[in-house]
Amino acid sequence: MADLSTTYMGLKLKNPLISGASNLALDLKKIKAMEEAGIGAIVYKSLFEEQINLESAQMDDDLHLYDDRHAEMIRIHPNIKHAGPKEFLIQLKKIKQSTSIPIIASLNAIYIETWVEYAKLIEETGVDALEINLYTIPKNFDQKGNDYENMQLEIVKTIKKSIKIPLTVKLSSTYSNPLNFIFEIDKLKVDGVVLFNRFFEPDIDIISEKHLSPFNLSKKGDFGNSLRYTGLLYGNIRSDISSSSGIFDGDDVIKMILAGATTVQVVSTLYKNKISHITTILNDINLWMDKKGYTSIDDFRGKLSRKNTNDPYVYKRAQYVDILLNSSEKLLKNYQL
Repeated sequence: MADLSTTYMGLKLKNPLISGASNLALDLKKIKAMEEAGIGAIVYKSLFEEQINLESAQMDDDLHLYDDRHAEMIRIHPNIKHAGPKEFLIQLKKIKQSTSIPIIASLNAIYIETWVEYAKLIEETGVDALEINLYTIPKNFDQKGNDYENMQLEIVKTIKKSIKIPLTVKLSSTYSNPLNFIFEIDKLKVDGVVLFNRFFEPDIDIISEKHLSPFNLSKKGDFGNSLRYTGLLYGNIRSDISSSSGIFDGDDVIKMILAGATTVQVVSTLYKNKISHITTILNDINLWMDKKGYTSIDDFRGKLSRKNTNDPYVYKRAQYVDILLNSSEKLLKNYQL
């Protein structure tokens, strides 16, 4: 049987398959099930500063709802402060102490001071690494794109200096030039980058004429953008690459590693195909490697990246032009139009 072990951000993993940040990691039974199924590492559900602030404001409103109802008292509840990230940190520490595989924390904050504060608190739980989630939606018309990028680079730089555990950055693909931004991130000596964030997109119910917040899982094949940038980046940055989004089976994982991924992150396939699907994915990778004669992941990692392929344009626009030039012939052949 082939050796699937790999090293990600300096962490030794028994295989490159990582369970991405999700509610699955909130349940210790599910964590144990993933561990038994063979998962290489788990990213714990993200700590969102926005959520903490919202919960704190809601609690404050509830506590003071009936204040000043009587002249004899100005409030009916004692002064109570929201616990902040304490519940999250306690649960994270419990998960880490209960498992034998690497646990990676995930963080999304608002202010640089909070980013650093929470990062330090997370490090104290004993987790193996920290994944910071740069999930920012532009809100101001007068703020330029490089303003956001410079702000995020400063966040990464400050956190990197503040903690000792490995740091990886989960990014979106919506930068004007993702390659340049990732290159700038890499200069800060982060240990890894995750490609890419999957945003929750807004929707509208035209019957009720109200906004919706749908929870849409990714679909098999949604990995195209991650594959492109994984292939472009491999061999050009020092950071490890973890590919994400739309990765559903062993074939998808193999494609990402051929493009240059160190690890891959899966979530939607675990919801749709159950946690036991982890074992199926790993078995499929093993079978493919045995068939091809590969004994380790390193034997084929990056084999089809831009750096190592004979076609330097495969990840560029030329592929699109080729499809356009041959589209009529292919349609006739495949669909008999």
